[in-house]
Amino acid sequence: MQMKPIISHLDSEKMQRLGEVVRFGIVGVVATLLQYGIYLLMLRWVNAGIANTVGYALSFLFNFFASTHFTFRVRPNARRGAGFALSHVINYCLQMLLLWLFIKVGVSKPLAPIPMFAICVPINFLLVRFFLKR
Repeated sequence: MQMKPIISHLDSEKMQRLGEVVRFGIVGVVATLLQYGIYLLMLRWVNAGIANTVGYALSFLFNFFASTHFTFRVRPNARRGAGFALSHVINYCLQMLLLWLFIKVGVSKPLAPIPMFAICVPINFLLVRFFLKR
């Protein structure tokens, strides 16, 4: 099945949304790998919660600038920054809860973020899009 005939039938609004999803995926993969790499590195010296917090904070900074400039192509401003921060506070709390839950049910600390990311990343996309595009 060829992708071009499918894409050629999309109107401009649907093409824009598809582009956002693709760009979000790229930014999300980079931000998630950054967070996960920092988490794994920090696990050598601190507990999983602190390691995740440090990774999340550094990933957040990258994610804000990449999301505004590249993913959604909007200008960063105080209102968007506040909305982005609020969406990430919700996402961070969900991540910490799921990380704790996966570790408690026996998933190893190095692997516990993987199912956490699988749940949190799609939710984060919806939250970020809502706050940056409204």
